[in-house]
Amino acid sequence: MVILSLVMYIIYFAVLMLLPLYAQRKVKSTYTRYSKETSTSGMTGAQVARKILDENGLGNVRVEAVDGFLSDHYDPTTKVVRLSTHNFYEASVAGNAVAAHECGHAIQDAEAYKFLNIRAKLVPAANISSNASWIFIMIGMIATYQPLMLVGIILLAIGVLFQVVTLPVEFDASKRAMRQMSEHGIINNDEYPKAKKVLTAAALTYVAAAATAVMELARLVLIYTGMGNRDD
Repeated sequence: MVILSLVMYIIYFAVLMLLPLYAQRKVKSTYTRYSKETSTSGMTGAQVARKILDENGLGNVRVEAVDGFLSDHYDPTTKVVRLSTHNFYEASVAGNAVAAHECGHAIQDAEAYKFLNIRAKLVPAANISSNASWIFIMIGMIATYQPLMLVGIILLAIGVLFQVVTLPVEFDASKRAMRQMSEHGIINNDEYPKAKKVLTAAALTYVAAAATAVMELARLVLIYTGMGNRDD
């Protein structure tokens, strides 16, 4: 039993600590490598984004530059694709892939993609619950009072659900990005696998976040049930 518990804690530590670190290193190294490789199309990230958006009838979606490293994102509330400065102005394989990915989110928004809508509805609740959950959990653990800890676990579960729903959203956006870049001649056959590596590495960060959230929730559920067993 002791050995089994030790193995479980080792797995827990690996998922909680090592997987996120590996994911961050992977995305940074992959992005850095292919951000130094100029795209054969010569298109900057801004031009790629504009082309994909226009080809999909999304002329109303603006493309803007934003400060920060890999701060690229799509804002559905203002209909803006924001690209980090390097990706916006430079013509690199990595920058093109990232720009196309964010446009994938804009296309999802225009098509009312189911998981994107679910994620958007979860955002307000997830923002509140992720912070408030630990207050209830810590008080419940310190006072060994199950009802409070249960409230915290339920609140935390909302944040975990958000992380899980994010996965299909990101994978689908990357799939759309690869198809758009290929169909519109933004990348050639040699660049295709390189762009895919960039997006796959980026997706790994979301996988790591979801896995970490699920493992943490599972750990707290075990603690909660253990509290109940001690009361019996």
